[in-house]
Amino acid sequence: MSGVSPATVSAAAYGATRPVAGIVVLVLSTWALSGLDASGKFVQGVGVPLLMLCWVRYVFHLVLVMALVMPTRGVSVLRSARPGAQIARGAIMLLATMSSFTTLHYLPQAETTAINFLAPLIVLAVAPWALKEPPRLSRWIASGVGFLGVLIIIRPGSGLHVAGTLFGLLTAFLFACQFIATRRVAVDGPFTTLIWSGAVGSIALTVILPFVLPSALPVLAALTPMQWLVLLSTGFWGALGHLLQVQAYRNAPASMLAPFLYLQIISGAGLGWLIWGQFPDTLTWLGIAIICASGITIGTMEWRRRNL
Repeated sequence: MSGVSPATVSAAAYGATRPVAGIVVLVLSTWALSGLDASGKFVQGVGVPLLMLCWVRYVFHLVLVMALVMPTRGVSVLRSARPGAQIARGAIMLLATMSSFTTLHYLPQAETTAINFLAPLIVLAVAPWALKEPPRLSRWIASGVGFLGVLIIIRPGSGLHVAGTLFGLLTAFLFACQFIATRRVAVDGPFTTLIWSGAVGSIALTVILPFVLPSALPVLAALTPMQWLVLLSTGFWGALGHLLQVQAYRNAPASMLAPFLYLQIISGAGLGWLIWGQFPDTLTWLGIAIICASGITIGTMEWRRRNL
């Protein structure tokens, strides 16, 4: 789910009037980010250590984004008005990535994706304190209803791994923190934030790489060419998903695009079914539907409130 928060990109700032293009590009981004999740889950299943996976994902993401952005934007894209806030956001994003991959190791992809969507509802619930926004009962009700949906998904008897469930809730909390941190760096352009996020994770993981590599080398040496391709694709899918999200928000308002973000649950469920034969049961789909309905409803209410 991790992506560029709408707070970093304003369609109005670009004079965007292409909502259909924005929606199409956003839907493509959900499939790309689901591809990232599926690739990470797959390579962990063949024994690639978490930190090694994260290093490949971050370094290749950073290289691809810089290769695509810097020729047109120049070195000025590296300059941040709030470097400290960018470092903090990058650190939170790294923790969220590690927690998300850990969740995927234990849980099916559809359930993992659905739990992640608790994050924007957490942001709405704490907005009066974290973002100094007016308290609204509608936001707290939406957050409570969304959490009810999560409880249905992780209910006793669901068969979900306890560790995976706990890491899923932790991931949602970390994504919420990431969204809030994104608001702090909104003074920078979205491409600047993308590069800083990738750089913080890449540097931190490279520092600890010497401690990870010795135990990872036997596993890496045993990977088939196809497994190597999937491992390297984590960086590609991550970079593509984030770049597509930036482009989507440049074409259409965030409030218009918000409901379509939930289509990532469909792409996640589809890939989970195609690759692992994992498909949510009826009660899990009920929980997913409650989360989606809660998010879409409060998103629509917020849009109407801003446009009255």
